[in-house]
Amino acid sequence: MRICEIFASIQGESTYAGLPCVFVRLTGCNLRCAFCDTTYAYDEGDDMNVDSAVDAVGKFGINLVEITGGEPLLQSCVKELTSRLLDRGCKVLIETNGSVDIDAIDKRAVIIMDVKTPGSGMQDSVRTTNFALLKTTDELKFVLSGRTDYEWAVDFVKRYSLLDKCTILFSPVYGVLAPADLSRWLVADRLSVRLNLQLHKYIFDPHQRGV
Repeated sequence: MRICEIFASIQGESTYAGLPCVFVRLTGCNLRCAFCDTTYAYDEGDDMNVDSAVDAVGKFGINLVEITGGEPLLQSCVKELTSRLLDRGCKVLIETNGSVDIDAIDKRAVIIMDVKTPGSGMQDSVRTTNFALLKTTDELKFVLSGRTDYEWAVDFVKRYSLLDKCTILFSPVYGVLAPADLSRWLVADRLSVRLNLQLHKYIFDPHQRGV
């Protein structure tokens, strides 16, 4: 595998926000979202085998692990890495951009899948066939840059009956869409989705890496 970084921090997103977590960030991504905050993961990284990665994670002594990117599912070894970590008793979250088939991933893992909105410039990338593979324990995330993205996401959720499948997260782009505005929209529309802030950007410097 090519791995950009492995570090421990507070989980900043999803329903696991606030928990200590080890992050394994893989190198490479097939998308170029307008508001990407990890562009360094496009190319930076070092080669590491699965044994070394599992050992590196184990040294932190934290059982919650997120495999992210970039787009981690582009690397075939991520399947073995996921299963190995699960076998060690870890809770494994896989954060994926929604453009890659999730069928081969160990079903014990939690999939946190993006649905790219128009503001990202990548809204045509979502693999809708993945929706049938989602478990109730998985999560779908919509990152929103404004009202247009919000209305698009609301329509998308209803069109694909996503509220019946798993937890839905609506996340404002940090520094672009005010959380207060998104909160008001959610309340006004009585939409049963979870407001998802990037907690780590409020705790640490939003440009700081390894947090």
